[in-house]
Amino acid sequence: MATQQTSPAPVCNGETKTHLGRRYRVLLHNDDVNACHEVVVALQLVWNFNQQDATAIMWEAHNTGVALCRAGLSCEHAEFKIEQMEAHYLTATMEPEP
Repeated sequence: MATQQTSPAPVCNGETKTHLGRRYRVLLHNDDVNACHEVVVALQLVWNFNQQDATAIMWEAHNTGVALCRAGLSCEHAEFKIEQMEAHYLTATMEPEP
């Protein structure tokens, strides 16, 4: 008998009323799969960054392992941007702002 696989629930679904105003940041993680120019193009498409900003973020992720794409997003907006980045085969996470 086959088991049905479910994807994990989005982070935002469990937010309580007191956390609705919480803001999040989206982080790009380095990987050894995507070429540098592919990452730059994906960042331009997802975030509407100009080439200079997208290149700087790509190099920061490449050199340090992680780079901030944007902060101050609602939970739903951050999740949406991560889904868009994953559609371009990028690895991204979100974390609440302090």
